[in-house]
Amino acid sequence: MKIFPAIDLFDKKAVRLFKGDYNQMTVYSENPLDVAKTFKALGATQIHLVDLEGAKDGTTPNIEVIKAIKKETGLFCEVGGGIRSLETIKTYIDAGIDRVILGTAAVENRSFLLDAIAKYGEKIAVGVDIKDGYVAVKGWVEKSQETALDFCKLLDDIKVRTIICTDISKDGAMKGPNLEMYRNLDKLFKFDIIASGGVSNIEDIIALNSLNLYGAIVGKAYYVGAIDLKKAIEVTR
Repeated sequence: MKIFPAIDLFDKKAVRLFKGDYNQMTVYSENPLDVAKTFKALGATQIHLVDLEGAKDGTTPNIEVIKAIKKETGLFCEVGGGIRSLETIKTYIDAGIDRVILGTAAVENRSFLLDAIAKYGEKIAVGVDIKDGYVAVKGWVEKSQETALDFCKLLDDIKVRTIICTDISKDGAMKGPNLEMYRNLDKLFKFDIIASGGVSNIEDIIALNSLNLYGAIVGKAYYVGAIDLKKAIEVTR
């Protein structure tokens, strides 16, 4: 299982939200590039980046920070947050980003999703952010009418290669991931699953690793010192 340490970007800073709430934001670093370099020094080979401002309004206000992280570290970079057009996807791909994550637009605009998959293939991942069994959109502030299972079936049918799956109730809460949810999704579908939300200690990493998932995102637990990133990477190799 691959470990994806996360940097959530807001106003060019590394921050974390509690359960996706923009009113409960903690700034962890004024320099996200330094954070990314630390990840690399600890053994990370990939990184998960989210433009939280972009997630709300569909723009790319943190793209220069993201470009710098890719250029300076050479890590495999996946980026999400407000990617709602082929033009924005192209901007990131042309900047060297390895994988682009579609969220709200994948739920609300099927033709865009199909066009993106047709053009960019496995460079496209889809974020499946789950709130009370339904897919959440617009930076998690709204709940769509689509159930998570129905949406996942669609993604599997159109051969999406990778999903980043988050149980929003677990995100930033430091109470462990939703193991049962990941186990069920992995049994039902063929796509690679990156687990996100709730990872709070090394035992959570070991538990997710035992499910044979493709990857897991480590966010708040790293920033508050609850997980030794180097050890997390070692136990999943």
